[in-house]
Amino acid sequence: MIGRFQLSVIMLFVAALGGCAALPPGSDFPKTPSLALAHPEQTRLGRQFGNAETQHGGNSGFRIIPAGVDGFLMRMQMINAAERTLDVQYFIFRGDETGRLLTGALLRAADRGVRVRILIDDGDTLAGDEQLTALEAHPSIELRIFNPFAYRGHSEVFRESEFMFDASRLDYRMHNKLIAVDNAIALVGGRNIGDQYFQIDPDSQLADDDMFTAGPITQQLSATFDEFWNSAQAIPAEALSAGKSSPAALNEDRQELHEQNKQLKADGTDFVTRIATGEPFNGVISGRLPLIWAHARVVCDSPDKKQVEDGAIVGRLMQRAVADAVGGVKSELLMITPYLIPGSEGMRLFGALHHRGVRIRILTNSLESSTMLLAQSGYMHYRIPLLENGVELYEIRSLLGNAKGSGQTRAISRFGNYSLHAKLFVFDRQRLFIGSMNFDQRSMHLNTEIGLIIDSPVLAQQIAARFEAMVQPANAYQLALRPAEPGRPPSLVWRSQEGGKAVEYDTEPARSDWQRDKVNLWSLLPLDDEL
Repeated sequence: MIGRFQLSVIMLFVAALGGCAALPPGSDFPKTPSLALAHPEQTRLGRQFGNAETQHGGNSGFRIIPAGVDGFLMRMQMINAAERTLDVQYFIFRGDETGRLLTGALLRAADRGVRVRILIDDGDTLAGDEQLTALEAHPSIELRIFNPFAYRGHSEVFRESEFMFDASRLDYRMHNKLIAVDNAIALVGGRNIGDQYFQIDPDSQLADDDMFTAGPITQQLSATFDEFWNSAQAIPAEALSAGKSSPAALNEDRQELHEQNKQLKADGTDFVTRIATGEPFNGVISGRLPLIWAHARVVCDSPDKKQVEDGAIVGRLMQRAVADAVGGVKSELLMITPYLIPGSEGMRLFGALHHRGVRIRILTNSLESSTMLLAQSGYMHYRIPLLENGVELYEIRSLLGNAKGSGQTRAISRFGNYSLHAKLFVFDRQRLFIGSMNFDQRSMHLNTEIGLIIDSPVLAQQIAARFEAMVQPANAYQLALRPAEPGRPPSLVWRSQEGGKAVEYDTEPARSDWQRDKVNLWSLLPLDDEL
């Protein structure tokens, strides 16, 4: 979404954002409500993890998936293991190599009788992403689009024009990421579907995490999917496809997917062969890669979040649950967030923690690692106030000195295009949050989000160890304040390590002078509420 704003921020700035948002096009198209599998115990995975749940006192099982490639392999292998149902919910589902391989896996699952429900947001689609539309013709697949544009093409001019005249509706997006299999196991976290999110694209690696879940928490996650699936904003793709979804189009797509289902390779690794090994999924299912069993709760927004926030209807606002967890920290808060625009409420929260003596450490993107310059321009205003409130602030480098904890190989890291996309908070090294919510105004007020708060010292320590690895001087800049001098306000210093030697920058590190000038220009616009 932010990338689109970079092209049209002036139109957004002058557009009237007030007023009641109308329902999206296709809202009057008939659709049949449906729910997650009522009896997961009738499937192999449901029986296995139902028994394990009993053995662990009703807790749920968890395993962090930090490596991008493993996130891709887990999804493929989970889809291949489905017997009855697959529920897929994403903000972005790219039509690139990994996206097409996953599409092919969904189609094969439907061919063997699995009911497949796919819910995709419409805010950040690119040419090629519409490859999913052909699946709608399959009798076992249903595709719905959340809050769609009326215009179905990919001309930026047309999309920007529609956005300008319907901003109050189209500014509202579904940012959730979830896949659930047989209502027995699930993946939830920050990853979208696409090569860059699985950290195999040399041009862009977006580091993120998934949490594998089994047990009762999966049923709670599935219930949130049902709520979004049956909401007024979820529009059947056939209401928008203008005949593109047909048996003929499906057969043509099937042939293309068959031909493309060959060798996906990156840095010499054959991922199709790796999918066939069944790992890491088989390791988790067999217990070789053990789950951590703990109490947890789902935190999420209602599909009608804007109306809930306005007080028009009763529902859930995820930011309140996360803020309560942050506010309850006693000694240390660790935070990884790609976009950091805390707003006045976030600054009050940090100030209260600092007043109580809580150590606050935050890792976010640097200017050179950022893929969203508009978000970076909003973050710039908060750096000095954050440091003055005692926050220890780190910015990830685009070229890592040590790939440990990064979620990718040293070989892919050498391209120097590393960027954070994970959303992870650790509370006193006893509990953690993982999900889709950035610590910014868009996630708090304009996007729907989902995540988990897990009461597990073991998982919290795992995230904390990776935080410590990523904030090492070879991987991140640590920001510091140079005290004010007569006639000069406080200024920032970036401290890091290069070639084993300590370095310090008075000028913000950037990929180019143009990048630095551009973000400084964006920072002059009062757009924090949109970021």
